[in-house]
This record gives sequence, C-alpha cells and structure tokens, in this order.
Amino acid sequence: MVLKQRVALITGGGTGIGLAISEAYLREGAQVAIASRNSTHLQAGTAAARALGHDMMTVQLDVTDTAAVREAIESIARRYGRFDILVNNAGLSGRTPMTDPHDSRWLAILATNLNGAYFCSKQALRFMKDGEHGRIINMSSVLGRFGVAGYAAYCTAKHGLLGFTKALALEIAGRGITVNAICPTWVDTPMARQGIEETAAVLGITPDEFRRQAVQAVPIGRMLAPSEVAELAVYVASPVAAGITGQALNICGGATAGAGG
Repeated sequence: MVLKQRVALITGGGTGIGLAISEAYLREGAQVAIASRNSTHLQAGTAAARALGHDMMTVQLDVTDTAAVREAIESIARRYGRFDILVNNAGLSGRTPMTDPHDSRWLAILATNLNGAYFCSKQALRFMKDGEHGRIINMSSVLGRFGVAGYAAYCTAKHGLLGFTKALALEIAGRGITVNAICPTWVDTPMARQGIEETAAVLGITPDEFRRQAVQAVPIGRMLAPSEVAELAVYVASPVAAGITGQALNICGGATAGAGG
C-alpha cells in the first residue's frame, strides 16, 4: 500500500496503459480519479475499479480545454481534500506524412499529447503541497527517443514531453515535487493495435505480418503488457522514488539501447 491516502488523477485512465495504472494505484491504496473524453472508457474504468472492490471518480474531460481542465482538477481536490499525483497519459496518435493535405491531425496530436500535459500540470501544481512528495508523471514513448517515418507529429509531441519534463522538474524541485517521464516500447493496447493496422495498410501487408515485424524489432522479442508499465508508474509515484526527478525512464525491452537512448 505504498500510495495509501494519496490522491491521483490519470488522464486517459479508462483504457490501455492508463487503465492499468489506475488499477495498480487502487491496489496500492490511492484514491483515484480518471479523466477521458470517451464516456465508454470512463464506464470501463468504473467497472474495473468495482471489480477490485474500489470506487473511482470519473471526469469527462478534454485535456486541450483549459477551462475544463481547471474545473476538473478543482473538483478532484474538493472531493478528496488534497491532490498528490498527476499522470499525464491522455494521448492521440496517427500518421502525419508531409503529403497529407490537411493539418488537422498534426494539430490534434500536439494539442492532446503536449498541450494537455502542460494544462493539467499547471492546474495540478496549484493543489500539490510542498514537501509532501507530489508527483507528475508524463507518458512519453520510445518515439520520444527516436524518429519513425510518417509519425512526425507523434514523435514531436513525445520528444517535447521529455523537454517539458526536464524543465518543469528543475522549476519545482525546491517544492519537493518530482517530474518524470516514462518511455514504453510497443505495449499491447488498443492504441498499439490501431497503429499496427494503420501502418500495415500503408505497407500493403497484413496487420499480423506487421505485428511480427514490430515485435522482431524489440530485443526481448515481445510487446509489453500494460501492467508492466503500471508497475513502473507505481514506483515513480511512491515515496522511495523521491530522489528521482527530471528523468526519462525507458521501459522498452532494449529498443533504445542501440539508439543513443
């Protein structure tokens, strides 16, 4: 119960990695709120919490809406009387080749992944108390460590999160609040499956074939389970990690070992 009596918000917390982190935090004693634009994901989070014997606060939220972010975080702090941990997990992916005649996907990816983390962090810091082990955890990616053709927006956003992590960590280090990023490789989630199908279509191969190629590029020879990323997020949020800040923590199966990461 290393997070007992801590209050945590996980954006994008009703599916994939976010849901795994939400469940892990509940098991470790935290009071958990999840946020999502998708009401179905919020319902899934509620069902998962109940299956574990816990209640969970849900907030329908677009993290790119500054006023809505402010209201959501204020509501969590009012309900629980404190605010300790923010996991900036809400994300959007997709191909953004330079041949795309439209800029809408580029703008949406940067707004959700990068601006959303900034907006949520700014509001969360209003309620994190100095010297009480506040935590901000930004979900980056191995694509924050290297580039992938056709995914410039996603790579830009995830690289940007690492710069944001380092700068913010230094800005608030004196408050006893840590800021770190987690950089996973392929994780078996709906977003990963979407990416596999999208890339396979571009390459003219089946999703199963591209999945095999993707797994072969990971030195350990498999995708990660969401629970593996969640356990790292528990450690970073726990009191024993108080000395770790401004770091990008790879959980990549060796994928960044040969890429200068």
